[in-house]
Amino acid sequence: MVNERQSSDATSCSSSDSSKESSRSSTPSLDAERYERLRDKMRRRIESGDKWFSLEFFPPRTANGAVNLISRFDQMGAGGPLFIDVTWHPAGDPASDKETSSMFIAQTAVNFCGLETILHITCCNQSKDDITSHLHKAKRHGLKNIMALRGDPIGEEWEEEKEGFNYAIDLVKHIRCEFDDYFDICVAGYPKGHPEAESYEDDLRRLKEKVDAGADFVITQLFFRPETFLRFLKDCRAIGITCPILPGIFPIQGYHSLRQLVKLSKLEVPEEIKDIVEPIKDNDAAIRNYGIDLAVTMCQKILETGMVHGLHFYTLNREVATVEVLKRVGLWKEDPRRPLPWAVSAHPKRRVEDVRPIFWASRPKSYIYRTQEWDEFPNGRWGNSSSPAFGELKDYYLFYLKSKSPREDLLKMWGEELMNEESVFEVFTHYISGEPNHNGYKVTCLPWNDDPLAPETSLMKDELQKVNRRGILTINSQPNINGRPSTDPIVGWGPSGGYVFQKAYLEFFTASENVSVLLKVLKNYEPRVNYQIVNVHGKNITNAHELQPNAVTWGIFPGREIIQPTVVDPVSFMYWKDEAFALWIEQWAKLYEEESPSRIIIQYIHDNYYLVNLVDNDFPLENCLWQVLDDIFEELNCPKEQ
Repeated sequence: MVNERQSSDATSCSSSDSSKESSRSSTPSLDAERYERLRDKMRRRIESGDKWFSLEFFPPRTANGAVNLISRFDQMGAGGPLFIDVTWHPAGDPASDKETSSMFIAQTAVNFCGLETILHITCCNQSKDDITSHLHKAKRHGLKNIMALRGDPIGEEWEEEKEGFNYAIDLVKHIRCEFDDYFDICVAGYPKGHPEAESYEDDLRRLKEKVDAGADFVITQLFFRPETFLRFLKDCRAIGITCPILPGIFPIQGYHSLRQLVKLSKLEVPEEIKDIVEPIKDNDAAIRNYGIDLAVTMCQKILETGMVHGLHFYTLNREVATVEVLKRVGLWKEDPRRPLPWAVSAHPKRRVEDVRPIFWASRPKSYIYRTQEWDEFPNGRWGNSSSPAFGELKDYYLFYLKSKSPREDLLKMWGEELMNEESVFEVFTHYISGEPNHNGYKVTCLPWNDDPLAPETSLMKDELQKVNRRGILTINSQPNINGRPSTDPIVGWGPSGGYVFQKAYLEFFTASENVSVLLKVLKNYEPRVNYQIVNVHGKNITNAHELQPNAVTWGIFPGREIIQPTVVDPVSFMYWKDEAFALWIEQWAKLYEEESPSRIIIQYIHDNYYLVNLVDNDFPLENCLWQVLDDIFEELNCPKEQ
C-alpha cells in the first residue's frame, strides 16, 4: 500500500453512471457469494462471526513473471481468500493492456482465476479524465472494487495535479459522482498516522471524511505491534468510523525486503525487532521463520479481541510465509468441494452461468477467453445451441493460456527426442501413473491439462494407464457416479445436503485404424453409448440425436431445481476440436526444431489421429466404456480371416 494524504476539498460531479444491476436466474444460486458485493460478503461474515483473510500482490515486470503470478493466484486462491488486491504502479503504464500492467493483472484475476479483486488507483500523475477513463475500463473488465489512494509522489515532494486530484477523498467523491454505487471503495488507514499528517488525531479525522464521502471499508498500512493497530481501531470507532477496518499484516520474509518496505511506508522498525533481525540479516531462512512467528503472534492477539474478523496480508508476491501464517492461525481452508464442477469466473456478467460443455474442463481459462464476448450465459440448461459463437483461439502466447512450465521442463517431461508414436504413448501413461519417466522426471502436465490430475481420476487410474499404453490417449474423463453426497471430497460439488450424479465420460485421441474398429464395436452398445468422432479436417461421425446436448453431470439439492452444470454438446465439440488438435502443434511440436524426427511424429499424430468422445448413459450400471475399448483391442488382436 502506498502513502497518501487526504483533504476535505470537494470534487464537483459532472455526470452519473447508474450502477443498478439485476441478474435473473431460473434457479436459486448454488453459490450465493457469486451474487454478493464485497462489502456484503464482509458484512455477512461479521454478523455470523466468521473470520477471513485477503492478499495483496503487485504487478510483475516481465511476461514470465506474469505467468508465475497467475499460477500463484491459483495456488493461493485454493486457501479461500475473500479477495485479493493489485497495486497501481504509475511508472509501469498501469492502465494499459500490457500483460504486466495493474489493470491487466487485476482483470485476469477476476475473469480467469475467479477471484474477487480490488484494483488500486492513485491520483499520481493523472488527470481527472484519465482516471475516469481508467474506471470505465475497469468496469468493462468486470472489476467492481477500487482502492482509492493519493499515491506516492514521483519525486521527493508531491506536486499538485492541476487537472487531477491531490487527495484520496477527492478520488472517492469522484467515483461516487461518476459511477454512483457501482464500485465498492476501499481506502487506506494509518495506525500510527500518515507521515505527512499534522497529527495522529488530524489523520483520523481525514479518514472519517473519506468514509463519510463513500468509502466502504479500510485497509491499514503495515505495523509491527498488535497494540498499535488495536489502539487505532479503538480510536476510529470512538470518532464514529463504523465500517470494517482490516489490519495490514506483513510477515517479514527477508532483510532486504523489510528495509525496502519500511523505506516506502516511512515507518520505524521497533528496537526489539531490530535486535533480533540484525544478527541474522544474512540468513534468509532464519529471518523468514522469525517473521512467520512474529506475524502469527500478532494475528492471534488481534483475532482474540473479537473486534476483528478479517486480516489483510502483504505477500510481496510470495506464498510460503503468508500461507504458513494462515495455516497456523487457522484461516487457510482448502475445501475440496466446489460450487460447480468447473472453475468459475468472477466477472459480474457471468454470475448466472451454471452450464458449460465438458470439453474445456481442464482448460477453463481458454473457455472463458473464447466466450468473453458473449452477452448472456447458459443458466439452468445449455439448450440446443446450433451456432455458439466461440471466439477463435489464436493467442496461445497470452500468459494465462501458456503452460506454467518453462520449455526445458516440458522437454524433460515430454521427451528431448521422440523415437516413434509409442514414445508419445509413454508420456500420457506417465502423466496418469505419476511415476517418473525413463529420464527420472515426473510428467505433471500435458498440453490439454496444465495441472496435476483431478482427484476423481484416481477412481479410474488403472484403466486409464492400460488404455494409454495402447494408444488411447486420454485428455478428459470422468467416472459414473450415482447419488454421492455433495460433500464427497472427491466428486462432490455444490452446497451440503445434496446428491451428485455423473455419466461416465471418456475423451481421447487415437489412430485411424483404431477408429475403424471402434465404429464396428460401438454398434453393439447403441443406444447406451453416445459417441462423436472427428479428425482435424472436420470429418464428423456421431450418433447424437439431432445434435442434441447430453447432460453428463447433475445435482439435486434441497429447495432447488435439478442443476446440470456439465454437458456434452456435439456442436461445441467441433469448436473444441480445433483447439484440441492445435495444442499438439502449439504446445508440443514447436518444442522441437522444424523437420526434426520428434516434430514430424507430433505432426503425424495431429494430421492423422481422431478425437473421440464417449458417454455411457446408463450411469447406475458399471461403466461399460472400458469394455468398449477392450473389445477394440480384442478385435485388433484377432487373426484376419483368409
